[in-house]
Amino acid sequence: MSSLHIAVLPGDGIGIEVTDEALTVLHHLARIDNTLALDFEMLEGGAGHYRRTGVALSEATIQRAEKADAILFGAMGLPHIRYPDGREIAPQIDLRERLDLYAGVRPVRTIPGIPPVLSNPRAAMLDFVLIRESTEGLFAGRLTGGTTDDRIATDVLEVTRAGTERVVDFAFRLAARRRQTGGTVTCVDKANVLASMAFFRKVFDEVAARHTDVGSSHMYVDAAALNLVRRPWDFDVIVTENMFGDILSDLGAGLLGGMGFAPSADIGDRHAVFQPCHGSAPDIMGTGKANPIGMFLSVAMMLDWLAERHGDAACARAAHSIRAAVDRAFASGSVMPIELGGSDTTQAVTAAILSAVDEVD
Repeated sequence: MSSLHIAVLPGDGIGIEVTDEALTVLHHLARIDNTLALDFEMLEGGAGHYRRTGVALSEATIQRAEKADAILFGAMGLPHIRYPDGREIAPQIDLRERLDLYAGVRPVRTIPGIPPVLSNPRAAMLDFVLIRESTEGLFAGRLTGGTTDDRIATDVLEVTRAGTERVVDFAFRLAARRRQTGGTVTCVDKANVLASMAFFRKVFDEVAARHTDVGSSHMYVDAAALNLVRRPWDFDVIVTENMFGDILSDLGAGLLGGMGFAPSADIGDRHAVFQPCHGSAPDIMGTGKANPIGMFLSVAMMLDWLAERHGDAACARAAHSIRAAVDRAFASGSVMPIELGGSDTTQAVTAAILSAVDEVD
């Protein structure tokens, strides 16, 4: 039985802490099911690494990650450590661009037992996915933007046909697999103002015409922000430009109860990175306040992706066990992270999930 090779980049701050807890859960699952064969390679990178070496993510590390079957990522960057031009260290963006990880997948699925943020009872049963195009958009100009005479700052928003077609196609294929939740893709843009967004919508419509089994709709980004608060249960799959997706995915995390609950994946045709949506949170590192649930659910996404890619039933079982354990632990009231005003530390949350894993059929 050959092992699947997982490159692990804990990074900075609480990224290191939640990665440690995730590996604890994965090792526990492997003891329960000896057919779950994962091999972990620890790799360095991030703001702390940049301060020590002058390099945030070395070429050797990128090459090692590129050879892995999947990449598990904690969080990278620290506000007080920056490049000379003032930008924060963000190797996760470098990885997206280098490995062509064009689909940023941000699920929003509420967990039973967590008090809903919105008063409507339907807010306790959310299940939609935001797909963020992750290789172009406003982020495309992050290394070429600049200022003129300290008077004008300029960045370029780039939308290409190829980039839009592939991420929209990804969104429609995902919606087709989620037919029980509605099977609809909503294009979120600003097509009434920006030529780039009108083009994004045009290409969306062309791709939608090839997916007649899935519904489609349009919404301007400002209206989408409004409706994600007013009626988030109306959404199934959302696809949008890079910056819009960056912002709206944090709104989605807020609907879950906080950033600590939000998982994510950056997926390409050959590679994928899985990480919680939160950052390195240096203000709480070392205090035991970090919520590892977003990382656990990111691990479940990784296992699902590996299961589909390699036909690995053990990975599929492990992914199910993690999600079922999270639901069971919170539904029973046996755990409440500090993020939600509870008293359970990072390690206590992990212990509760491990106990629930043992109870999952």
